[in-house]
Amino acid sequence: MSDLNSTGNEPRTDLEIFSWGYDERLSWLGAAWECTDNGHYYELPVNQKDLIGLLRVGVHHSSALHCKLNVLTSTFKPTKLLSRAEFKKLAFNFLVTGNGYLAAERNRFGKVLGFKNRLSVYMRRSSKNYDKDGYFYLRDHVFETADFIPKSDIIHLMQPDLVQEIYGVPDYLAGLSSAELNHSATTFRRRYYDNGSHAGFIVYATDNNMNNDDWNNLKDQFKKAQREGNFRNVFLRSPDGKPEGIKLIPISEVAAKDEFLNIKGVTSQDMLTIHRVPPSLMGVVPTAAGGLGDARTAAEVFAANEIEPIQAAFLEANDAFSAEVFKFKPYTLATSKVDK
Repeated sequence: MSDLNSTGNEPRTDLEIFSWGYDERLSWLGAAWECTDNGHYYELPVNQKDLIGLLRVGVHHSSALHCKLNVLTSTFKPTKLLSRAEFKKLAFNFLVTGNGYLAAERNRFGKVLGFKNRLSVYMRRSSKNYDKDGYFYLRDHVFETADFIPKSDIIHLMQPDLVQEIYGVPDYLAGLSSAELNHSATTFRRRYYDNGSHAGFIVYATDNNMNNDDWNNLKDQFKKAQREGNFRNVFLRSPDGKPEGIKLIPISEVAAKDEFLNIKGVTSQDMLTIHRVPPSLMGVVPTAAGGLGDARTAAEVFAANEIEPIQAAFLEANDAFSAEVFKFKPYTLATSKVDK
């Protein structure tokens, strides 16, 4: 295996680091909190697509929002202008992005027949420098093909912000770092197991019997031992080699040193705190002997403190539009009766 053509000038060391790709951090905050005026419309203060993306990877974050959505939808009473299906879409947009939009549908005489939900991620408020006052629906993110909707045909519901009054922002922004950390911990642990329950190793070689082609072949075999092939066996023959000629040095023992369970526990509590949803309503398994308390009492307090204020925000739109678009019934829990 010795290299007969070696000149003796080859590098004495050979270092190569290779790894798997890593998801980029969610950029849920924009470059600035202020809404930039591009001459046509105002830019969003928060990256709403990242908010939606986090909804699909944050377990407790998603569960809390869906819990609010289900309770809120159960209390809605359909009206002549708004169906239950359209309300659920509106409420989902409102809870996740902090903005909810309803567009009026009119007949040929200008009478409002009903309202349809518009996805908040594509809605933009027209600039004060634009010649019309209203909203743009940028479905393909191209201004030239955007639909313009007059302000008089839009009901814009938004969660308030302290910096600007053009768009709403969700009230859970303070908990997004915890949601990201929770997701990162899960992703790291999954990759750790996919990698064969190790975080990598250093191949330390002092065997002079191997030439550059042999080293390159060995490196290729290690690269192929990723994911599905991470249990691949590598055969190496070096007749005059020494027992210590090639060593595998583990980088770290992740199973013993990482804080996976602590991170998951702390970040889960953060998400429950920021959403103010009782764990008993989210399917959380109790870890303490005392359990999670009475679910009925928790549901009643949750409805009074969280659902009713959201209902009030929707009902304000009735006065602004001078029509009964929203209507709610009190939140009640069914009482079970056992025949004796």
